[in-house]
Amino acid sequence: MEKFRIAIRKFEPFETALAKLWDAFCTENNLSMEAELVALELDELYEETITNKGLQNGNWDIAHINTDWIFDAVNVQAVENLSPIIAQNPPQDFPDGWHKSLLHLQQINDNIYGLPFHDGPECLLFRKDLFEDTSEKENFKKLYGYELQPPKTWEQFTEIATFFNRPEQNLYGCVFANYPDGHNMVFDFCLQLWTHGGSLLNSENQIDINTREAIKALDFYRTIVKNKKMTHPYSEDFGSVEAGMAFAKGEASMAINWFGFASMCEVIEGSLVKGKVDIAEIPHDKNCNSASLNVYWLYTIGSGSRNKELAYNFLKFATTPASDKLLTNEGGIGCRKSTWNDAEINKTIPYYHKLGMLHENALTLPQTPVWHKVAALIDGMVLQAINSHVPSHLLLKTTQNNIQETLKK
Repeated sequence: MEKFRIAIRKFEPFETALAKLWDAFCTENNLSMEAELVALELDELYEETITNKGLQNGNWDIAHINTDWIFDAVNVQAVENLSPIIAQNPPQDFPDGWHKSLLHLQQINDNIYGLPFHDGPECLLFRKDLFEDTSEKENFKKLYGYELQPPKTWEQFTEIATFFNRPEQNLYGCVFANYPDGHNMVFDFCLQLWTHGGSLLNSENQIDINTREAIKALDFYRTIVKNKKMTHPYSEDFGSVEAGMAFAKGEASMAINWFGFASMCEVIEGSLVKGKVDIAEIPHDKNCNSASLNVYWLYTIGSGSRNKELAYNFLKFATTPASDKLLTNEGGIGCRKSTWNDAEINKTIPYYHKLGMLHENALTLPQTPVWHKVAALIDGMVLQAINSHVPSHLLLKTTQNNIQETLKK
């Protein structure tokens, strides 16, 4: 008997939510078709769905594709254009049920190639129990001369992380995700660049990272992630999931990570910091503004799927307000405004309503068919910065030259 195949970004809340949603969908529609839900790491997911043409040849009916990859997927005709069927049979409350920032990256050439699955822009996660502790506040002010509060600047971030770094208590000042998977360090570099006043694009709208702001950003980032007096010692082995789990286990006072990992702290069984977490905007250089990064996950339908009607019906079901809330309760991040403002959700996750605020400052990555290759070059550059003494300006110059060669191909 044919199975309905879904490629899932490997993350337990995603896996449990999709399993529950498929069972509920089958029950509601009196279906007996079995689904094969395959959880894949980031690189595996890209390779299975796009590189190996799994979406085109019918290996996958539905796949999680993030907005970094959607331009690639559309460029090779891997995902189905949903515009015609949405026009005839739209999802509930479409498009008004979602913030506009969750609808535009999958719209390419006026066509829609996916529906929002999971989101939560990057933000500052911090242990409010530590920040609100009277003795901690007194000791911090004696040392640094100002009130202990979520850092507004990177200078404050560094001082607070140093203050809370207590290896003997298995508590570190901060935790980063430095595993070289083409994503985590790329995102961190972009955040550092933006919060130091820079941009990925020059005045001619071309990717250009060989700038003064980029040098300042890379210098600062390579310094803090290598600083053993403030940073979790296993950061170099952590992806975003592992860094999020370390924070949930109470091993760091702060983290720069996706909103979803703050939310996860309140709902997963293994969390040791339930009720002790809050979020704030990402710190910035003293003369610059904060910024966030909006990269989100989509439900997409494979262009080669033999079950397209069924696939779309499932996408409609999986994006209802009830399904979006279920995903949130499992530990993912619902994308609907209704979920963000839900009273029960905000009782469990008191900062959930702040998602709207984060989206107002959220920037996006350039949409180009070769972004995946550009990201790999930036990833390699940041890794070399962390593991060598090559000056930042030379690393940026070399990487920019390689980017220009990639863009010519």
